[in-house]
Amino acid sequence: MPTLHVRNIPDTLYDRLRQRADSQKRSLSAEVVVLLDFALEQSGGEQAELLDSIRRRRFFNPAAAGAPDSTTLLREDRDQ
Repeated sequence: MPTLHVRNIPDTLYDRLRQRADSQKRSLSAEVVVLLDFALEQSGGEQAELLDSIRRRRFFNPAAAGAPDSTTLLREDRDQ
């Protein structure tokens, strides 16, 4: 299994990590691995959700939802 060394961790961050590891009854290393895994899972999920949202909007048909055509709205606005 690979080893990761992290240098120059601020004292306050180290203390917070140590406290969190103690509260979860884990070693400091195990807690860091759990947090890194969680962060990567979250960021991957956010990207997937964002791409899914873009795809849904790309193929959205306003007329199918009963919304007026943008040309109609522009004409109505200009006629005012």
